[in-house]
Amino acid sequence: MAETNLNCQAVGVFDSGVGGLSVLAALLDHLPHERFDFVADERYLPYGDKPQHQISDRVLTLSHWLHNRGCKAMVMACNTATAAAAGQARATYANWPIVGMEPAVKPASLMTRTGVVGILATTNTVASARFKNLVERYEPLARVIAKPCPGLVELIETCPLPQTDIENLLEPLVHDLLNHQADVIVLGCTHYPFVAPIIARLAGPGVAVIETGLPVAKQLKARLDSEGLLVDGSVTQKQGNPVNDRVNFFTTGNPVAFKAKLLNLLGQEWADARIQALAV
Repeated sequence: MAETNLNCQAVGVFDSGVGGLSVLAALLDHLPHERFDFVADERYLPYGDKPQHQISDRVLTLSHWLHNRGCKAMVMACNTATAAAAGQARATYANWPIVGMEPAVKPASLMTRTGVVGILATTNTVASARFKNLVERYEPLARVIAKPCPGLVELIETCPLPQTDIENLLEPLVHDLLNHQADVIVLGCTHYPFVAPIIARLAGPGVAVIETGLPVAKQLKARLDSEGLLVDGSVTQKQGNPVNDRVNFFTTGNPVAFKAKLLNLLGQEWADARIQALAV
């Protein structure tokens, strides 16, 4: 079956910065024939401590830009943005597939043996009504202890990663979760998978550390399939390397600085990536 023009359009992905790259990596792996337009809203980084109205404004601005660009769907690769404005975005673009992020409370609640789940997230995510409703939904299964991590996103946006500073910030938070007998730690921000090895080391071998990149990729694939928007791999084959053929990068910040962070976090295979400045 021939692909329609809409099928061949890219999927829009955005985050406040490089955190969404952890989601992009899962999307590229799980949907090998899709293309992506990735926006890093670095001029307004971080979202985690911004007023709700400002986050909502940025979400709607970027949604408008990606929709007008012709993206066939959108992934909000940011927990804070999803908590603040996913409902507004979906109401504004009712017929446009939008997939957001949600901390993996359900799988963690089913996985825990001690009955205690720890969550590391931004201040705004932890304070949001959406997050509180999510926690309440699974309270019968597990006690959830959420720890805001102010300053962690900014450290992860530093190139190269300041390992000692990151460990010093995380150590008391992780140890407090352990003191409450948490045996599962959920990464409630898309930046945090880039420091998952540090968290796992601090937590020890008896604690599971889980993220949501792959579940989101699976959700997007199912949504595209149900809408008839999934690229048929037997017709459209992936050619060349993923940088040139599958991802367009945009940043509202400094393209040179973003390129350095991209290479630092995802590796030299992205050396040919072109980063375009975006003024929105």
